[in-house]
Amino acid sequence: MPNLSFPSLAFDKKHGSKIIGIDEVGYGPWAGPVVTAAVMILDSRPFENLTINDSKKLTARQREEIFAILCSHPSVVYQVGISQVAEIDTINIREATLLAMSRSLEHPDFAEAEAIIVDGILPLKSKNCEVTTIISGDTKSYHIAAASIIAKVTRDRIMQDLHKQFPAYMWSTNVGYGTRAHAEALGNFGVTIHHRKSYAPIRKLLGK
Repeated sequence: MPNLSFPSLAFDKKHGSKIIGIDEVGYGPWAGPVVTAAVMILDSRPFENLTINDSKKLTARQREEIFAILCSHPSVVYQVGISQVAEIDTINIREATLLAMSRSLEHPDFAEAEAIIVDGILPLKSKNCEVTTIISGDTKSYHIAAASIIAKVTRDRIMQDLHKQFPAYMWSTNVGYGTRAHAEALGNFGVTIHHRKSYAPIRKLLGK
């Protein structure tokens, strides 16, 4: 019996035998892209004994270990979608997240899917199959939890690289979120090209 206190494959099977789980990371930060991932597990049997969880409930080491398993396993089809800061500022974070989700669905193998399940409430549309939104889906669905881990590790690595260019903002630890250290760095060094200028704290600094 699966442990239903964790995201489960049993939950996912209610939606079909071939489903895609989607999640996003980076909706709220002041800097950096928004990243989504879409995951389809072709054969669930190898994962029946691999317990995973919402990426926010795992340590960085746990996320990296599960990320490596998921991304290297032949039964896992996945794709990452990214919307950059310029897109976020142009079309807003909601539409940029939907755009990133659409990009994550571009893998050719996803044409076989029977259904798409998405964490949250964003109204993603697909021409190929039915889309269901699930509040707190990353705590219920194995596919969505897997997508949350892939998206989180991908975005964290992006922010680690950006930290090397702009170390004062401490993106290696705050990954672009509005922490006190991040706010102090903005006050001392100003706004970078990686900051979301449409977000209120950044607009305020720019006098807009």
